[in-house]
Amino acid sequence: MTFFRVTLFFFISCIGCLSIAQDSRPNVLLISIDDLNDWAGKFNGNPQMLTPHLDRFAEKGAVVFQNTHCAGPVCGPSRSAMMSGFMPDRTGAYGNSHNMLKSALVQEYATLPEYFSKNGYTTINKGKIFHAHASEHGLDRGQWAWDTWLPREGGAPVDKTKYYSRREGVYGGKKMKDSPYADPRGSEFGWGPTIGGKEEMSDYQTAQWAADLLQEPSEKPFFLAVGISKPHLPWYVPQKYFDRYPLDQVIAPVVDENDFDDVLNAKGEPAYEASLDYLWTSQSDELYKRAARAYMASSSFADDCVGVVLDGLAKSPHRDNTIVVIWGDHGWHLGEKLRYRKGSLWAESTRAPLMIRLPGMDKAQDCEHAVNLLDLHPTVIDLCGLPARPDIDGRSIVPLLENPTQDWPYPTVTTQGYGNHSVVYEDWHYIQRRDGVNELYHLKSDPYEHKNLIRSDNPVAAQVLAQLKSFVPTDLAPELPKNEPGLSKEGFDMTLKKTRNLAKLK
Repeated sequence: MTFFRVTLFFFISCIGCLSIAQDSRPNVLLISIDDLNDWAGKFNGNPQMLTPHLDRFAEKGAVVFQNTHCAGPVCGPSRSAMMSGFMPDRTGAYGNSHNMLKSALVQEYATLPEYFSKNGYTTINKGKIFHAHASEHGLDRGQWAWDTWLPREGGAPVDKTKYYSRREGVYGGKKMKDSPYADPRGSEFGWGPTIGGKEEMSDYQTAQWAADLLQEPSEKPFFLAVGISKPHLPWYVPQKYFDRYPLDQVIAPVVDENDFDDVLNAKGEPAYEASLDYLWTSQSDELYKRAARAYMASSSFADDCVGVVLDGLAKSPHRDNTIVVIWGDHGWHLGEKLRYRKGSLWAESTRAPLMIRLPGMDKAQDCEHAVNLLDLHPTVIDLCGLPARPDIDGRSIVPLLENPTQDWPYPTVTTQGYGNHSVVYEDWHYIQRRDGVNELYHLKSDPYEHKNLIRSDNPVAAQVLAQLKSFVPTDLAPELPKNEPGLSKEGFDMTLKKTRNLAKLK
């Protein structure tokens, strides 16, 4: 047994011993990065993207999970699943408009921070961890789940003379006449430099707050969740981050315009079409490159924010007793599959970054096995020696932290809306939609999923297909009611304090 495995075994064994004082249990630092995809350095999606702080975190001793997928390929269902411990098909929280609090299952069980609080931890949050929902009680950011919850502060406006917006038909600060792709509906697809430096940005202020907080002693172990919102749209970050990527050196993803010819609907026609965002950027190579550059600029800014938090931990009294988890909530398209954003069942949308470092780890390791972000829930409970939760979904991936290359015969499932599912196992990816569209890809030989093997006569593909189909959920919870506007934030907080009793939750 290697020294690392001995150290990890000793660490995991000791934290569960009753003889160890409560304040000696490990702390948890959970850093979420919104919309970060596999372009981040150690995930090898694009060698151009500069994320030195994330890279250094991995190199100094972390397990990099290369085949992590989300429970749902948009913010709400992904975060709801991870924080509640239940898959979307069990709660009915399939989309961003579904607040998991309306699920009877979630009402019965404590969320992850609530469970840590019940078991003696101080739980603290600033930045996006839960997805924000409009509700009958006001804006729900999951503030009810924490011992201490702080709203984000700061923000810098975009320089209107230099920004780009598909919705508004703006190109380099200039309004274009009769743009066929301008549409004010939906969320912004745009980018540009901010007026002001990084110190004015909300994410940077959140990171600095966390770094300062980590310098303080703590009588109880803590569960600290820090949410970084970039590179979520719009890509408004200081100019210096755009300058890191000279436009003439940007290499945007190569796209197959005929990519959907082998993904057919019941009429024998292509089941998908190019998105409005893609049609806009594909007008010119320059605009296409500018979009990739803006995403990389925003990701580098997010990386700097993560660096502030990690540097704060390194200087803190908690540096030797803190588990660090860095994760993105899902993937992100940047032209691949003729689209941008998330919300698809292709790997570019379902695959998410995940890195975990335990106290004592000093060796960089990769894990290629398929895991789910939902698995973080039982994993951190396991690592901290809390009572196991057999009723939740997911499984602890502690064995993979001990030995990332051991056998792991488990697929992982992603659900997009009611009745649409994706199953990933090692190098294979199966997609099943409720309208009858099916896809099968071999990710190792076809990472961008250009060749649909669903009608292949390859006997291996046929055998794998039969196995993956068996993991598609069949007993589906109905969709939760849509969010409703209502009380002010103060009214929301007061209502939750009266109605959600932590002591009663399992």
